[in-house]
Amino acid sequence: MRLLFLGDVMGRTGRAAIAERLPKLREAWRLDFVVVNGENATGGMGLSADHARGILAAGADVVTLGDHAFDQKDIVPLLEQEPRILRPINYSKLAPGRGARVYDAPGGRKVLVAQVLGRVFMKQPFDDPFSAIEPVLKAHPLGGAVQAVVVDIHAEATSEKMGMGHWCDGQASLVVGTHTHVPTGDAQILPGGTAYLSDAGMCGDYNSVIGMEKLEPMRRFVTGMSKARFEPAAGEATLSGVFVETDDRTGRALRVAMVRQGGRLQDAAP
Repeated sequence: MRLLFLGDVMGRTGRAAIAERLPKLREAWRLDFVVVNGENATGGMGLSADHARGILAAGADVVTLGDHAFDQKDIVPLLEQEPRILRPINYSKLAPGRGARVYDAPGGRKVLVAQVLGRVFMKQPFDDPFSAIEPVLKAHPLGGAVQAVVVDIHAEATSEKMGMGHWCDGQASLVVGTHTHVPTGDAQILPGGTAYLSDAGMCGDYNSVIGMEKLEPMRRFVTGMSKARFEPAAGEATLSGVFVETDDRTGRALRVAMVRQGGRLQDAAP
């Protein structure tokens, strides 16, 4: 199976890049399944219902969220109605929506997608991500009940993301980090056959401070005072993420490649 995961969509420029480029990538790279993290797509804070529908219409099979999952209030009813949008699994059990589902892929194949939130350096006290993901993986054995498993670990600390990668090794096709908006260079296949990348980066303008216009973040760093709201940078976006090719029989990764498409970062293709 040919899988594509794209990192945090950042504001209007990120949404525009998804709408323009993702349909072309699906065709050119013969993609079977696409997951997009959309939790910063609306003004850099959360995902509105309309913007969620736009990302799905552009070719995403699943949209994952993160710590800003409920910032846009109109996403809440959509989480109950639209199974292709996932919030983190280790939110409260009373939270709307779900954190893991099995989806259909071409050829009768099945793909499990799950998202967990990290706890290190995060502002809210979420449930333990490791114990949250374990029963989901055990209920959907790779190469048995499902042909591929994608885990989005939305976290601040690279150490926690790496820990999740090794925790899931052999039980997932891909474990990929999101949240920091900075793409890492450590794409690899772990010993048990799981593809891993510490952070997919963002789909946004990299002439910025993690996707935001530079002036206000720099003012706060220098003076310790705020003057205005953060606003997403509006230049050309780079699509950042990871491509994985898997063995349908075992679900393990055969190939992994970082994706940097357009914008200020060098183009790359799997």
